[in-house]
Amino acid sequence: MRRQAFGRKSAGTVDLDLCFDCKAIWFDAFESPALSAAAVLDLFREIEAQQARPPRPLGEILRCVACRDRLVLTHDIQRTNRIVYYRCPEGHGRLTTFVQFLREKQFIRSLTPAEIERLKVTVQQVRCSSCGGPVDIARDPVCPYCHAPIAILDADAVRKALAELQQDRLPEAPKSAVDPSRILEALTAGERSSPTPFQAGGLWKPVEAVDLVHDALALLTRAF
Repeated sequence: MRRQAFGRKSAGTVDLDLCFDCKAIWFDAFESPALSAAAVLDLFREIEAQQARPPRPLGEILRCVACRDRLVLTHDIQRTNRIVYYRCPEGHGRLTTFVQFLREKQFIRSLTPAEIERLKVTVQQVRCSSCGGPVDIARDPVCPYCHAPIAILDADAVRKALAELQQDRLPEAPKSAVDPSRILEALTAGERSSPTPFQAGGLWKPVEAVDLVHDALALLTRAF
């Protein structure tokens, strides 16, 4: 894992341990809530920048970075989002994937029935944000490889984060004109697709599909 400093809400920094191969973050106790809006957007950039890497599955046995105890798989609810992470039984912290972090921060949500019907017509195939596998949206809005529900970036949550970031900036700093809703409309209308690797039969092959989380992140991070 690589240690990297991110901004804290009050002052100072939060030092996070990131694994870009597994696309996971280790949070010590109380670190995640302490991240500033700017820090969360900086993490957006880090997540997007590493998307070209083929994802490596998490190990079957995961251990705490502090006490080396075996981490416990935990199902939780953050507001209305169901999240999954691996916690230390001694309370030292937890390991969470990038996608689950975005769920925790309410930046992504599951597709609504209306969105699924629209995607069946406009996009047809999407890319799983968890494992990168292709999903035929006309058959099932669940990834056939890792069984994760297909998620989409939440425009309202991103807009709120951008507004908070603007408040932290100097008054003379230029405001971002990015519209998260417009980006999502473009993606769900099939205006952009990009190749990404996915695992099939033990080999990594390119596939053309839309990732409703990471493609949106890529466009957003270039706009602020």
